[in-house]
Amino acid sequence: MDLQIAAALVPLLGWAVHGSVLTHRLASARRDPLTGLHTRAGWTARAEHLIRRHPTAAVLLIDLDHFKTLNDTHGHAAGDAALSATADRLRSWCGCHGIAGRLGGDEFVAVVRDLAAADLDALTAELHRPLPYAGMSLPLAASVGACLVAELPAPSLTDALAAADAAMYAAKGRGRRGSHVSR
Repeated sequence: MDLQIAAALVPLLGWAVHGSVLTHRLASARRDPLTGLHTRAGWTARAEHLIRRHPTAAVLLIDLDHFKTLNDTHGHAAGDAALSATADRLRSWCGCHGIAGRLGGDEFVAVVRDLAAADLDALTAELHRPLPYAGMSLPLAASVGACLVAELPAPSLTDALAAADAAMYAAKGRGRRGSHVSR
């Protein structure tokens, strides 16, 4: 009798292990392996949820300035260190008030419940703080574009990202060392 029970449990155990492995792979696919931030897919679902629940939400798009030059001058390991540092600074700034993600390359994204409470100037200052690396100080700079979701005709993540992108390019046009809020 015990052998029959064991024989019946083996396939169930196999399915449980398989399910656990698939769950782990799915969670890993939604995280950027270098920075640990959410990827576009993982971030989007969370951002849409936050926007629905918080009418004062803001969407930010962040692009590292002169990243190619940093990579070409100091090597890809320095570029990876800059990406990781940017991710850590963005994650810390978002804290429990929002979520951050990495869209790819040197482009990051965040959504926060209330931009006024989050202090955009503090984020910009943090993203411009030099990075200690291999006995030297690497200059970091970022352009930040923000969109207040409440100011959109229809509060959608797609429209907020487009407005934040336009605001980010406006910030780049003003000398690449600042932030701009879409109005």
